[in-house]
Amino acid sequence: MELKEIQRLEGHTDRVWSLDWNPATGHDGIPLVFASCSGDKTVRIWEQNLSSGLWACKAVLEETHTRTVRSCAWSPSGKILATGSFDATTAIWENVGGDFECVSTLEGHENEVKSVCWNASGTLLATCSRDKSVWIWEVLPGNEFECVSVLQGHAQDVKMVKWHPTEDILFSCSYDNNIKVWADEGDSDDWQCVQTLGEPNNGHTSTVWALSFNASGDKMVSCSDDLTVKVWGTENTEIQSGGGFAPWRHLCTLTGYHDRTIFSVHWSREGIFASGAADDAIRLFVDDNESQVDGPLYKLLLKKEKAHDMEVNFVQWSPGEKPLLASASDDGTIKVWELIS
Repeated sequence: MELKEIQRLEGHTDRVWSLDWNPATGHDGIPLVFASCSGDKTVRIWEQNLSSGLWACKAVLEETHTRTVRSCAWSPSGKILATGSFDATTAIWENVGGDFECVSTLEGHENEVKSVCWNASGTLLATCSRDKSVWIWEVLPGNEFECVSVLQGHAQDVKMVKWHPTEDILFSCSYDNNIKVWADEGDSDDWQCVQTLGEPNNGHTSTVWALSFNASGDKMVSCSDDLTVKVWGTENTEIQSGGGFAPWRHLCTLTGYHDRTIFSVHWSREGIFASGAADDAIRLFVDDNESQVDGPLYKLLLKKEKAHDMEVNFVQWSPGEKPLLASASDDGTIKVWELIS
């Protein structure tokens, strides 16, 4: 197997923090599109040329955020883009005939917004911040957003929010070393922390930077400043009627693969998960069908040293028939990779 670099994309003038593939692209003749965001206060929209296979910047979203744009996320329909910034706001962008317009600005966090994420139906948007809180916003008609819950529970900076792929269950990870699981226990926007995955239950011993789910949603992978990747599982992805919650448990820990902070992890629909780290490297892991009893359930598929000239901040697999991997780095570039067997 080889992770082949398809293209190196330049344009951002500062580190690239994050990117997000548009889920409505990459099939039925629609060219793949992704957004990237940077310390240069801008968001760039990149589109693949179907004939050449190469990428070009189609739009630069600027003069809205006044500080670093840390996170970007497309709605499930691919029509709306949310961007979270160190200026403490989340901007909502709509694609109007190829031009992106900022149609709403969400205010409320006290300081830097670190991550934004839509639920599977596109009806809820979650944001998190260095102010230790997680906010859940309901999408109303006419690009209006209403905060329906402010979740206080983390003791430190919240690094990422991620919705479960099929259920309205929200996960957050933090500088406090914990992953928290949040669910709406009733029908009254009464969001509660239903589980904390921390050190006492084989959790991380330092900042948890990111998490990602497999396609079926019964497994989750997390990565940390403690130089490990952990895989978690749940018996049942559906909340039982009667308010029962299927808890998550630690399945295995992968250690020794990166020697500096692991910032990003993402699981492909094909079951391969990628990690990106401060050692400038990318690693790919797969199921280990021959794993020993009590041994890790996953094995290293491939390692790409010096994937970037500087730290790898983010990795994400694309939608579409032939998944590509995109990576974002402190070196100011994005790279698009193809896994070739």
